[in-house]
Amino acid sequence: MKVVFIGAGNVATHLSCIIKEAGHSLLQVFSKTKESSEALASKLQCECTTDYQEIRKDADIYIISVSDRAIDDVVGEIAHVNPEALWVHTSGSVSIDSLKCSRRGVLYPLQTFSKQRTLNNSDIPFFIESNNDEDLKLLKDLASSISRNVHVLDSEKRKFIHLAAVFCCNFVNHCCTLSSNILEEKGIPFYIMMPLIDETIAKLHELSPLDAQTGPAVRFDKNVIDKHLALLENNEDAQHIYSLMSKSIHDNHLKQ
Repeated sequence: MKVVFIGAGNVATHLSCIIKEAGHSLLQVFSKTKESSEALASKLQCECTTDYQEIRKDADIYIISVSDRAIDDVVGEIAHVNPEALWVHTSGSVSIDSLKCSRRGVLYPLQTFSKQRTLNNSDIPFFIESNNDEDLKLLKDLASSISRNVHVLDSEKRKFIHLAAVFCCNFVNHCCTLSSNILEEKGIPFYIMMPLIDETIAKLHELSPLDAQTGPAVRFDKNVIDKHLALLENNEDAQHIYSLMSKSIHDNHLKQ
C-alpha cells in the first residue's frame, strides 16, 4: 500500500515507522515545519515537503496525523491533491465527517507516544472507521498488518474512548508530575516512587480500578487529608486537585 503522511509529530513518527516496517511503501511526509518533515523523511527514507502543492498524487491512502485543531486547516488545503484516494485522520476526538472527501476514514491508535520511546506496536489498540465497506476493509488490512488489536468503532463511541484515555493517561501523568514537584522541593528523587507506580498499574491487570483503590480518601480519613492539605498551603492548584480527587474517590466508594 502506498502511503503519504500529513504531519511529522509524535503520532505520525511512530505510526509511519511501523507502517513502513510492516512492508508498506511510504512515499512522502508533509509538515509545515521543514526540520520536522526532513527528520521523519530521513527515518523513512522517503520524500518530504512543506508545500501543499507538492504533495504527491499517487498514494493509495493519505494519513492526516496532526493536532485536532489543525485538521480543519489541512482539510481546507488538500482538495486538489487526490480526491479519488482514501483520506484518514488519527484523532480520537474528531468525527470522520471532518474529512470532506468522498472516501474517508479514521485510524486511531489508543496509545501515548513520545519520539524517544520504542513501543510494541502489536499490542496497540487501533480503532478504525470508514464511510464505506470497501475502505473499511482496506483500513482493517492496514491496521491488522501493524497490530493484532484492531476494532471497528464509530465517531460517537470513539470520543468516549478518547475521554477515558485522558483520565487514565494524561491526568495520571500530571499527578505524577505533581508528585515529582513535591519531592523535588525537598531534594528527594522521584525514582523512589517507581515501585509504587509499577504495582499500582500491575494491580489493574487483576483487579478493577474500584477494587484496587486504597489510601486515606477511600475511608475519608480527615486527619490525614487535612495534614496533606496543610503541606500544600503554598500550592493552591495542587490543594484543589487533592481535595477534589479525595472527595471523588470517597463518593465513588460510597455509591458502591
